[in-house]
Amino acid sequence: MITYLYVEDDEDIREGFMAVMEAPHREIVGVDSAEAALATGEPGRFDVLVTDVSLPGMSGTDLARQWLAANSQRHVLLISGYEFKLGLGSIGPNVRALLKSAEPEELEAMLERIEALLPARPQ
Repeated sequence: MITYLYVEDDEDIREGFMAVMEAPHREIVGVDSAEAALATGEPGRFDVLVTDVSLPGMSGTDLARQWLAANSQRHVLLISGYEFKLGLGSIGPNVRALLKSAEPEELEAMLERIEALLPARPQ
């Protein structure tokens, strides 16, 4: 089981993306802010952080930096309504970006690419 933490403040977008992300091999936990993501208290529980860039309070990029500071081998997918101008490498390794306007097939393809890079888990 691959576990995702998905952070999006817009409930309709969060529910829509989570529906697209749904698969038998995925567990997806959705929260509405970076602060709520940090409050899960279980950063090691999640394999991948998927976060909106523009969040109220702490931004998604700041959340990604904190997430990666604890373990730089983690994977992050930044979702934005705007073209990403900042070099992803400046946030950390294993960081990718996708536009909110991406087709469901593009999101699924990105998740599959990330999943292919995750270390094998013991059964």
